Amino acid sequence: MLELPPIKPVVTEYCRHRLCCSRCQTRTCAPLPPAVVGATCGPRLQAAVALLTGAWRLSKRTAGWVCHHLLGVPLSPAEVCGVERQVTQALAPVVARAREHVQSQPANVDETSWSEGRKKGWVWAAVTACVTVFLIRLSRGAGSLRDLLGAGHDQVVTSDRFTTYEVLPLSRRQVCWAHLRRDFQAMIDRRSAGSRVGSGLLLSDAVFHDWHRVRDGTLLRQTFAFRAENWYRPDVRAALEEGAACGCAKTAATCRELLAVEPALWTFARVAGVEPTNNAAERALRGPVLWRKGSYGTDSAAGSRFAESMLTAVASCQQQGRDVLAFVTACCAALRHNTVSPSLIPQS
Repeated sequence: MLELPPIKPVVTEYCRHRLCCSRCQTRTCAPLPPAVVGATCGPRLQAAVALLTGAWRLSKRTAGWVCHHLLGVPLSPAEVCGVERQVTQALAPVVARAREHVQSQPANVDETSWSEGRKKGWVWAAVTACVTVFLIRLSRGAGSLRDLLGAGHDQVVTSDRFTTYEVLPLSRRQVCWAHLRRDFQAMIDRRSAGSRVGSGLLLSDAVFHDWHRVRDGTLLRQTFAFRAENWYRPDVRAALEEGAACGCAKTAATCRELLAVEPALWTFARVAGVEPTNNAAERALRGPVLWRKGSYGTDSAAGSRFAESMLTAVASCQQQGRDVLAFVTACCAALRHNTVSPSLIPQS
């Protein structure tokens, strides 16, 4: 049988000697230790409060209620906000290094709407093999993408076909095949002149079948690359050209759009480490979407910095199988004692 023992917080009281000079009446007082100046919560409590609001999406009032009734630490909503600001500061160097790492790696990128105060914004996610970073900006344009990936990013980006990604050269893009699969099915469902084109384009199922065999080791990557270039790619291009001239306006427009980015459909076949779908980024955005639905985003830029910092720490720790409470605690302790923060980048 498992049981939870009563939680009793550890309270440390600091008593400072204060004296008054009998001659000049000057009062002197011993200073507090540098690590406790301006702090009412220890690193582990700071990390726990940040996880309540930043990982488990509780409101400030509910987080204070949980702290009071479960942990025995009464915190007001204002105190919870203060802890969030301290944790944001503690995570700042960690998140900065994680972004630098992502800017040198192939990444799956996606974005979803967000609110900052009364302004509409967007939360961006970049997912690499070991690290995931988030960025909240008030724009869905190329500037935000540049902030996320860096001006000198030269790796492959897997994404959907949103116009912002057109700033990337086709040689460094991978268009998501899961989106393509839905587009091909939509062509069939219209029951129009483009339905036959959609049926022909569903050979993407064979592409997925062979790709899954590459991933489970039953098909050589070189064999798949040969089939993609010499079997699947010519057939897909021929079907798209046929669709671009068909009588269905929607199907023709989709086919012309795909022909314009056709080289980016096959990057995953020639570049190792690139996935054909953007599922990783879409899964990463589920947390921010639930946060947005529950709290309608953030009220200020400071709240957005806390949100993107916690989302980055939680997602990356989950990717690496690390204890996120221990990690955030270590970051808070590093800030308090002015030591080097831990890193989200795995050591090879």
